Amino acid sequence: MTRIITRLTSAFVLAAIAAPAVAQDAPDPAGRQVFFGEEHMHTRNSFDAVTIGVGQTWEQAYRYGMGEAVTHPTNGKTIQRRTPYDFVAITDHSEYFGVLKDAIDPSNPLSQGDFARGLAADLSDPNSSGEYLAQLITTLQTNEPLEEYVTPELVGKYWQEYVDTANKWNQPGKFTTLIAYEWTSIPNGMNMHRNVFFRDKAPPVPFSSFNSQFPEDLWTYLEVMRQSGIETFAIPHNGNVSNGWMFSPNEFLGGPMDARYARRQALNEPVFEIAQAKGTSDAHPLLSPNDEFANFELWPNLINTPIPSQVNYGYYRQALALGFRLEEELGTNPYKMGVAAGADAHTGYQPNEEFSFEGVHAKLDDTPEKRLDESVNPGTGLPGPIVSSAGTTAVWADENTREALFDGIKRKETYGTSGTLIRVRFFGGWDFSEAAMSGDDWVAQGYANGVPMGGDLPPMPASASAPTFMVWAMKDPESGHLDRIQVIKVWNDARLNRPVEKIYDVALSDGRAVAPDGSVPPVGNSVDVSTATYTNDIGDAELTAVWTDPDFDPTISAAYYLRVMEIPTPRWSTYDAARNNLPLSTVVPPTIQERAWSSPIWYTPAR
Repeated sequence: MTRIITRLTSAFVLAAIAAPAVAQDAPDPAGRQVFFGEEHMHTRNSFDAVTIGVGQTWEQAYRYGMGEAVTHPTNGKTIQRRTPYDFVAITDHSEYFGVLKDAIDPSNPLSQGDFARGLAADLSDPNSSGEYLAQLITTLQTNEPLEEYVTPELVGKYWQEYVDTANKWNQPGKFTTLIAYEWTSIPNGMNMHRNVFFRDKAPPVPFSSFNSQFPEDLWTYLEVMRQSGIETFAIPHNGNVSNGWMFSPNEFLGGPMDARYARRQALNEPVFEIAQAKGTSDAHPLLSPNDEFANFELWPNLINTPIPSQVNYGYYRQALALGFRLEEELGTNPYKMGVAAGADAHTGYQPNEEFSFEGVHAKLDDTPEKRLDESVNPGTGLPGPIVSSAGTTAVWADENTREALFDGIKRKETYGTSGTLIRVRFFGGWDFSEAAMSGDDWVAQGYANGVPMGGDLPPMPASASAPTFMVWAMKDPESGHLDRIQVIKVWNDARLNRPVEKIYDVALSDGRAVAPDGSVPPVGNSVDVSTATYTNDIGDAELTAVWTDPDFDPTISAAYYLRVMEIPTPRWSTYDAARNNLPLSTVVPPTIQERAWSSPIWYTPAR
C-alpha cells in the first residue's frame, strides 16, 4: 500500500477548510437533549482483539449497546447493560481492518499462507513462542505491514462490509451507529492514536498508519475527504501513554510547531478522549500537585511495556494552558479541544458499568482471578486491577441521529465521564444571575445570553467585571449521589512561561461550605467493601450554582471546565473481590469517585 509522505499546499488547505453553508431554520438549541454513548471500542475485526480471543461481531456490539443480552466473547457469561446507550461507534483498527479473523479461520482461503498458519499456531498453542504474534505487533511499530493483508481489494471489501452493517443497525431517533475507525500510529510504543468519524457518508477506504504514522498526513486525508463532500474529524486519545508527544509544543517527531501545523490540528481535532480503560488523561499529580483528586485511574506505562510514559505534555489540563502560549506565538490554539470519553475495550461490548464489569481485554482479563492478579499482566505490562472500566461520551444534540451527534461533537457541546451517566450543563456569559437560573427558562437564557460548554465567551461588555457561569448536574439513576461541582480554570503565565490552574468548589452537597482556607469537608463514604454495597444517604441528587470568577484578569486568556464528582462507590475490583470471596486489591483503592468532565468555555481578550 502506498505511504503518503507529502504535505498539502496552503492553497489546498484553504480550499479544504472553506466554511460550509449555514443551515436554514435550525432547531431551537434550548430543546437539545443529552445522548450517552460509546465513541471507542473494538470487535473481532481489530487485529489485536482477535489475537486475544475476541469473537464478537459488529452486530453483537450494537445489540449490547441497545440493551440486549449477549454472550461474553471468552468467558461465556450472558451480559447485558443495565442502561442502554443512545449511540455506539465501533472503531476497529484500520491496520489489517477485518482481515485477521479470516486469516486464522481454516475454512477461509486467507489462512493458507505461511504467516497465517504460524499465527494460528501461536494463538492455539499456549506454549508457543509467540514468534508470529510478535512479528504482527512489530509491523505496527515499524510501519512495515504484511503486504498480502493490506491490498486495496481487501481493505475495500472489509470496510464496505462494516459500513453496510452500521447502516443496517442505524435507527435514527432511537439508536445511532456512528461510522468510525481507529488510526493506530504507535512508533516505538508512543501512542498517537486517533479515532476518525464521518458525519453522514463513509469514505471509500480508511487511512491507516501503514499509509503514514504522522498526524499531519492523517489530517491531509481528512481535508481531502471534506473537499470531496465527506464531513469528518479525528479524536485523539491516551495522551497519558504518548510519552509526552500528544500535547507537545513540537510537531510530531519534528521541530517546533509552526502556524500551519497549529491551524491544521485545530481544524481536524475538535475534541479529546479524556478517559478510557487505559487510564485518564485529564491531570497528573506531578503536573497538578494541589489537586487532591488528580490521582485518579492513572496508567503509568507505554502500551504493553514496563517503560513509564513521560508525564510532561501527556495531559489535557496542561495542554489547555500550552495552547494559549502557542496561540500567542502562532496565531492559533492547536489544543482548543472539547472533551469525550470511551472504552477502548477489546471485547466487542461497552464495559462502562463498574457493577457489571467483565474485563476489557478478552481472555487476558475475563475472570475475576485474572483481573485481580497483581503480578504483571502480559497483555498490559501492569498489575491487572489498574485497568479502568470504560468512559462514556455525552453529547448535547438536537436529535439522536448521525448528523446531529456529529455536529454536537464538532461544536464541542460534549462531555466525558468515567462511565457514569451524570447529566451536566454548563453556560458562560457576562450577566447571569441566581434569578435567571431559578426560572424554568434558564437553559434558553443560557443559549440566548451566553454560550454552552465548548463555546467562546462573547466580547466582554464595558459594564462587566468578570464572566459568570451557570452550572447544573443531576446524578445517574444507577449510581451514587453527587459530591460536588468544581470549576477548573486554566491559563498560561506569560511572565513565567508556565501553565497555571485553580480549582473552585462551586456547588457542594449536604449543605457543606468552603472553609476560609479553601478546604472542603469530605462528603463521607458509605461503602461496605466486604459486600461491595453503598447507600445514597450522603450527597445530593442534583446540584446547581451561578458562579462568578473572583480572580478574573481581562488581559489573560483562560479556559474554564467542570469536574462533577459522585460520592464514593465500589470500584469494579471491589465488586469482583466481594462476589468471589477474593482478597481486595492492594494496588488500587477499593472505592472510586466517578466523575464527569465538561468541555471548556474559553475566554480570549479583545485584540
